Amino acid sequence: MLITLFGVAVIVFFVIRVVPGNPIAMMLPPGAGEEDIARLKALYGFDKSLPEQFVIWVAGVLQGDFGTSISTRQPVLSLVLGRLPATIELAVMALVIAIVIGSVLALTGTRHRGTRTEGAIDVTNGMALSVPDFLWGLLLILLFGVLWPVFHISGRVSPALDLPFATNFYLFESVLRLRFDIWLDLVSHMFMPALALAIPLAAIIAQLLKQSLKETMHLDYVTLARTHGYGENRVITREALPNAILPTLTLVGVQFTFLIGGTVIIERLFSYEGLGNMAIDAVINRDLPLIQGIVILFALMFTLVNLIVDLTYALLNPRLRHG
Repeated sequence: MLITLFGVAVIVFFVIRVVPGNPIAMMLPPGAGEEDIARLKALYGFDKSLPEQFVIWVAGVLQGDFGTSISTRQPVLSLVLGRLPATIELAVMALVIAIVIGSVLALTGTRHRGTRTEGAIDVTNGMALSVPDFLWGLLLILLFGVLWPVFHISGRVSPALDLPFATNFYLFESVLRLRFDIWLDLVSHMFMPALALAIPLAAIIAQLLKQSLKETMHLDYVTLARTHGYGENRVITREALPNAILPTLTLVGVQFTFLIGGTVIIERLFSYEGLGNMAIDAVINRDLPLIQGIVILFALMFTLVNLIVDLTYALLNPRLRHG
């Protein structure tokens, strides 16, 4: 994990400085003199060589100091942590929706294997994978935001609501505080962007889980369960599913990290106040410290999720523990 994070830090630090554009020039008003430019360069450390800047930045990161945002003049760490809960809640909701839809499609396809129902599910999965998530977002906005306005199409929560929260995890804290009015408003804002993110992932889960179930259905212990007189539904859910779900678990863990990264465009599309929306603003404003902080945070989440998936896989598969 440390090697991965260091590699990401090196790449993001040097690559974004190769991109044309001077962040200092974007901060200065018309008519600024050379002294103003020199003062700002010294303030943000741009007057030093790139290796020196990198060493100073890494030393600050190790102490919890990710620098100061150029565009907002605020600490990068507080900005990133302030937007992170919104992105995590959106990604978790999208993951839950994808698991539910994908599991239902996989179980239904396995139960009706060899029939037109399985063929229809395969066609549906192919269509879901062929359309990227941002196009699903546009379609959902047109259907449920314009033609049939059921859900909100922008923002995270209605501005008129009074938010008595101590953290930025609004969705989770609203349940703990029994403020279901706020919870419903949050879900109404989050449902369409979460669904847009979930549809392609649900298709991937359905394909992999259905294939694993079909392979498992021919094993000896499944045949033995049938000889005991168990119904087909119980054979699938009680006997085949626990073993077939292991490869899907690994996929879900890996895809969850990509799901967080995929929120960038979706958050912008729905004006959702998350980390992805902030990342686009940082790129537009050439806010180098903020870009670095966001990328490092994404890399940290990616490595942590993969570690948790590996540990969970070993927990569910006794053969790996004994090996």
